[in-house]
Amino acid sequence: MQLVLLRDKTHPARQADACEAAARAVVFLLDDPRTAPGGPWHDAVQHWSDKRIRKIVRRASGKRWHDVQALDGITVTQEPPAGAAPETGPAMVRAFVPAPVHPQPKQIDKLQVAGTNLPADGQSATEDAVVTIEINPRIEMTTGKACAQCGHAAQLAHEAMTTGSDDDRRALEQWRRDGFRVRVVTPTVEHWDADVARVRVVDAGFTEFNGPTATTRARW
Repeated sequence: MQLVLLRDKTHPARQADACEAAARAVVFLLDDPRTAPGGPWHDAVQHWSDKRIRKIVRRASGKRWHDVQALDGITVTQEPPAGAAPETGPAMVRAFVPAPVHPQPKQIDKLQVAGTNLPADGQSATEDAVVTIEINPRIEMTTGKACAQCGHAAQLAHEAMTTGSDDDRRALEQWRRDGFRVRVVTPTVEHWDADVARVRVVDAGFTEFNGPTATTRARW
C-alpha cells in the first residue's frame, strides 16, 4: 500500500498529526464499501492483506500532490490543534488501493520516499479517541516510517475488532462513528515494558532498523 503525505514547506504539518492522519487513511480505505466483497477494491486489498502488509510512504507538494488525487484511494485531512504555531498546516495523507511495488502509476513513482520528516512539534492533541497507538520510546524513526508503522497498528486494530468479540465489534462501530480518530503517543519506557496492548507491530528491519524491531502497538 502506497501512502502519500503532503509536504508543505511554507506551512508544514506536525509529525503527530501526520501519523494520526496516516492511520486514519489506512482504516478508512479498509472500511470503505468499495473494499467489501463485490466491491472494485476488494480483490486488491484481499490479496495484499493475505501477504506481508507492506506500506510505503512518499511525499508530495504542489501539483504532484494534486495529481495523485486522481488515483484510487482516500485522503484524510487532520487540522492542527488550536495552540499550534501560526505557520503549522494541516496534515494530509492519501492511502491508495494496494498494488505491486513495480510498476507504479507515474504520479506515484516519481515521488520521493527516503528522508521524509516533519516538525516534531508537540504531542497529540486528539482526546477521547477509541484507539490509542503507542510508538516504541526506545527507537527513532523518520516521519515517513512512523506514519507507516502507525498505519500498520491501525490496520491490525481494525482487523482485530472486525473478527473479535461483541465488545470489539461495538468498539469498531464507535470508532467508525468517530471518523476513525486515533491518538498517537510515545509512552514512557516503563509503560512500554508493561506491554499493555491488544495488537503489536514488529517491523521486519529492511529499511531503517537492523533486524526485526517492535515499533508500534494499539489498544482500545
